Amino acid sequence: MATRVAQNKDDAATRFDRHAEKLSLLPRHEESEKVSATTAVQALFVTPQDPVIETADGGRLPAVPLVEAQILNELKSEAEGRPFDVGPAAIGDAEEEHLKHAGAGKLQQNKVLEGTSLEHESSSQSTEPEAPLGSAIPPSRTNPLFPPLPLYGPPTFMRNVHCNLFRCSSFFLSLAFLAVIVLGSAFTSIPLMFRHIGLRLTGKDPDARRPFHNEEKRRKRARREAAHAWTQRCRRRNSMEKAGDDSEEGGVSQGNGYTPTEGGDDPLICDVGYYARRVGLDIEEFRVQTEDGFIIQLWHVFNPKEYSPVSDEMRRYHEPAVFPEKHTENGRMHGASGAQYRDGNRRYPVLLVHGLLQSSGAYCCNDEDSFAFFLCKSGFDVWLGNNRCGFDPQHQMLAYSDPRMWAWNIRQMGVMDLPALISRVLSETGFPKLGLVCHSQGTTETFVALAKEQRPDLGTKISVFCALAPAAYAGPLIGKMYFKFMRIISPGMFRVFFGIHAFIPFMMTMHSLLPGKLYGALGYRVFSFLFNWTDDRWEQDLRDRMFQFAPVYVSAESMRWWLGRECFAKQRCILATREEGQLEDEEDDDDIPFACKSSRHTSSDDLSSNAAEARGRTAWYDAQVPPMAFWIAGSDDLVDGRRLLRRFERGREPHVRLVHSKIVEEYEHLDVIWAMDAIEKVGKEVREVIWKTAPKESRDLCRIPVGCQDVELD
Repeated sequence: MATRVAQNKDDAATRFDRHAEKLSLLPRHEESEKVSATTAVQALFVTPQDPVIETADGGRLPAVPLVEAQILNELKSEAEGRPFDVGPAAIGDAEEEHLKHAGAGKLQQNKVLEGTSLEHESSSQSTEPEAPLGSAIPPSRTNPLFPPLPLYGPPTFMRNVHCNLFRCSSFFLSLAFLAVIVLGSAFTSIPLMFRHIGLRLTGKDPDARRPFHNEEKRRKRARREAAHAWTQRCRRRNSMEKAGDDSEEGGVSQGNGYTPTEGGDDPLICDVGYYARRVGLDIEEFRVQTEDGFIIQLWHVFNPKEYSPVSDEMRRYHEPAVFPEKHTENGRMHGASGAQYRDGNRRYPVLLVHGLLQSSGAYCCNDEDSFAFFLCKSGFDVWLGNNRCGFDPQHQMLAYSDPRMWAWNIRQMGVMDLPALISRVLSETGFPKLGLVCHSQGTTETFVALAKEQRPDLGTKISVFCALAPAAYAGPLIGKMYFKFMRIISPGMFRVFFGIHAFIPFMMTMHSLLPGKLYGALGYRVFSFLFNWTDDRWEQDLRDRMFQFAPVYVSAESMRWWLGRECFAKQRCILATREEGQLEDEEDDDDIPFACKSSRHTSSDDLSSNAAEARGRTAWYDAQVPPMAFWIAGSDDLVDGRRLLRRFERGREPHVRLVHSKIVEEYEHLDVIWAMDAIEKVGKEVREVIWKTAPKESRDLCRIPVGCQDVELD
């Protein structure tokens, strides 16, 4: 008997080693210290649906299919002679209810929980380390909202060959796709160009039609005068230095107590710190490690007159764990902001997260009217979060060329990046909660992260979620020809066209090569053509600056989630299937609650009870969700904010407290952060909402933000 047990353990250990090899960083073709240190040892479950691999040296590798993680842990338990507990991956009632529409996705999940493998299913992905990358494509019939990501094993000779083939094909095909878009944007600009020429030939100003034309001229003139004054000041300072005069010439204050330390003509550079210094502020960069090993950037906006930047050591990334024990107390005493501000004069923390293909530099390019600078000068402690890869793709273990570096989509951004950013901000400020402000895709990842099937406990760390141009439902733009092309091609062809690494990385190459003015003009034309934007409400003199912070590196898998044939473009919603959306439309058209359709002969009390139960079943969020506030662009073709607002107003989310909602009819998608009157129509309201929803015990420790003295508090 003892011999049989020992033999079974040896057999399990062999199978564990074989299975761990395809989840490890490197193959085991040859013995080396690095191979041993980076071998997969177990799967850690960040959420019941999101396992990550822990290596022997404590490193983290990104998400793997649930079934592979389950098998690894089961074999590990057998090899160690311990009973196997499926607890971490068990599905709760909420997940079961949500997955009832998921078809084969639910079948796959049930097989995982039963301990069976999908390796022999005809439509399943290959689990062999040497399998071609084409076989690593996940089955097409899975959870319609979040299908599993491909499984890419450690690099081998054949795997590298396949990677290079994909990179080669995607380079030329995606470049051709980009060329078509650029040509399309140029072609559609021709009528506008001739119209402008015609107006100028007749002595008219083509910009006179712009809604803020006079204000634009005033600001441009003031900016030119300020640049001239800065140049003169620099010349005087240089002359004094040559003459041996060591006396310092004082900076020119803007009249609000903030002294710029940069000035002159705008060089159009991708540097948020430079633009912060132009308005008397500054920025320091923190590095944050996510629970799956990505190193992401977190920018801290501060007033240099009352805050001193911390050391490089304090700004480096920490262990891949979120909300460590006593992080609030430790942050109050040792955090970057917590240690420098005193009780009664602290700044309440606010985290800003950017949109698709952008960085959080989008909040810093409108001088004094930049969202980040406005909130900082109002008295908040402002932090700018950037999603994985961004301008500088980094991972604790993976290289840029490894396809596992790019096997992620909106779900990983929501359940990995956002908690890591929030955790670091709270650890540096010493507060139990923060205000969260997101734009576009930033709202999407937050909506996903807070869902009851994802990471609902994150809601307990957020005092209010302010969504600018919230992206939950697709707008009419999703039906455009170039987006439709991405939707009709198969997942395999999508990878042939756009690769398995970064999405059209040539855009970032051009960013580094082209002069800022040319790149800004080209970026505006291309994105205007793609997303049907105009710059009518932006300050035209700053438009080229706005596109210095976009695009950034994103994964091809992420773009496939947005535009491919399986997910958002097909379902037209981030957390509901198309069938569920059609049912909502029928309810809205009939003006009959969902429960009424199956309760025609019940009493009013029963009807009310059934309606409440129905709303609870179809709700995306549970009682842990934070208060929400929406600012919706009424002329937005990219997303349908009105439909999202209707969902909340009709009681489909009984746990959500909507503290503020506003539709700005004339606004397009980016106007909520870039319009010349965005601070008046959006920013000041965001400031008040953040302050009135902050916990009372936190408000008691903080200075009252500018403009919030008369705000009615919760």
